[in-house]
Amino acid sequence: MAALILFMKKTLVLLLLLVCTAAFAQKHKTENVILVTFDGYRWQDLFTGADKTLINDIKQVKDSAKTKGQYWAETPQERRTRLMPFFWGTIAKQGILIGNRHLESKMSLTNLYKFSFPGYNEIFTGHKDIRINSNDYGDNPNKNIFDFLASLKEFEHKLVAIANWDAFPKIINAHRNLVPVYVNFKCSPNGASCNGETYDSWQTNIPAANHWAMVDTITYHFAKEYIHRNHPRFAFIGFDETDHYAHEGQYDAYLATANMLDNYMNDLWNMIQSDPQYKDKTTLIITCDHGRGHAGKKYWHHHGPLVRDAHQVWMAVMGPDTPAKGELSKGKHYHTNQIASTIAKFFGLEYRTDHSVGKAIDVVMQ
Repeated sequence: MAALILFMKKTLVLLLLLVCTAAFAQKHKTENVILVTFDGYRWQDLFTGADKTLINDIKQVKDSAKTKGQYWAETPQERRTRLMPFFWGTIAKQGILIGNRHLESKMSLTNLYKFSFPGYNEIFTGHKDIRINSNDYGDNPNKNIFDFLASLKEFEHKLVAIANWDAFPKIINAHRNLVPVYVNFKCSPNGASCNGETYDSWQTNIPAANHWAMVDTITYHFAKEYIHRNHPRFAFIGFDETDHYAHEGQYDAYLATANMLDNYMNDLWNMIQSDPQYKDKTTLIITCDHGRGHAGKKYWHHHGPLVRDAHQVWMAVMGPDTPAKGELSKGKHYHTNQIASTIAKFFGLEYRTDHSVGKAIDVVMQ
């Protein structure tokens, strides 16, 4: 009898382990993550569409009638759908959007500087660092999600960053972790190519989707081709020109660029879902490195430590592990320093490094 009871206990323990293992496996269907940033893109435009004050300002919109014909509607819901049809037609139905402060959904930076280098440091490392107080800062001393994944055998030659700002090799510290970081179609730390491949033809052969954002256009096609050819498990794509045209006070170019990037996200998702290595195994995360002001015509194109609302950011997530909750309301206040841990958790990993990190955002996972 004692032997039978012992056998039954062992069998029960084994069954429980099998159930728990199966449940864990079901939670983590993600095998790949693509992280995308729209530099300095405001949550106000994402969640409410074109701004009435700005779209009627002839100093910041060259052709107000044309721009209003493209992006204006009476309700915020209609305006945002015109501006970002993929976000509101697909991500809002299949994934999650965080950061609509009109619904008391909040996401914020933890760093106080509210500009790009500290913002990207926070995204990649999960850690704010008061030493990083300039966009001209040198190699980032903080280890990041690239360092963490690069230390694992299963991610060998399966990491990449592609952008058009020359600070990214320093932010990611490519010289330390040897992750290929393509900036303006050349790679750090290895010069003009990585893994024996070059993509210089993209500089001349890809037309712009609009007459403003040529660089983001080439960056996207470059990134899409690299992902298609090499199938990285973790890829970062950094777009810049929303921030550029905001600083220039060109609201029409800013809107057109945001609309173009939305179209690119639609195209990228279609590629993901048509590729057997990515289909139903890939999570797409889209966010920004900082917000910007919004009170009146003068402040929307600024950000930095003196701009009150520039800490306000957002995040969109869609993939096989993300519930279809659409835009969140109320609930927890999330922060940019949680993104690195969230990426790791999608891979079924716990992000650990030599500094403090924010906890993973569990709401974006089943």
